Amino acid sequence: MILTDKEILANIASERIVITPFRRECLGSNSYDVHLGKLLATYDEDILDAKLHNTITTFEIPEEGCVLMPDVFYLGVTEEYTETHDHVPFLEGKSSIGRLGIDIHATAGKGDVGFCNYWTLEISVKQPVRVYAGMPIGQLIYFEVKGEIETPYNVKGSAKYNAKTHEPVESMMWKNF
Repeated sequence: MILTDKEILANIASERIVITPFRRECLGSNSYDVHLGKLLATYDEDILDAKLHNTITTFEIPEEGCVLMPDVFYLGVTEEYTETHDHVPFLEGKSSIGRLGIDIHATAGKGDVGFCNYWTLEISVKQPVRVYAGMPIGQLIYFEVKGEIETPYNVKGSAKYNAKTHEPVESMMWKNF
């Protein structure tokens, strides 16, 4: 089941869900709107290798915005830091973003119980589009889980994305080899 606005607020009050900064006006009936952070990144190489640590270059979105191009894959980050201790968070793009031809995740829309971090966005566009830091980019939806969690993500020794950072994080697939 998906949490309603009242359930999200109750879980924020009990600190089972943390959203920083929290803005009441961003709370929908059953979701919370998140915003594009000020940093984007691109991979340094044209050909990526899943067995290697592919490095990225991070840059700040200027005040006048940044034009994203269809032939470039971008990593972004949410403005909001989140923690989810009892629910499975899903990040989906807002319909207004989709209607601009922007995809905010290739495959990683689901977080794990215990995810405590900023969300790295996997951004691709269908045509050139200008984006701005702070613009609404997605919405978090929280699902209830059934049963106890044995190992939350934030204490899982093999978790590759536990280091808290407000910067986009490149793929850590290479750690699997």
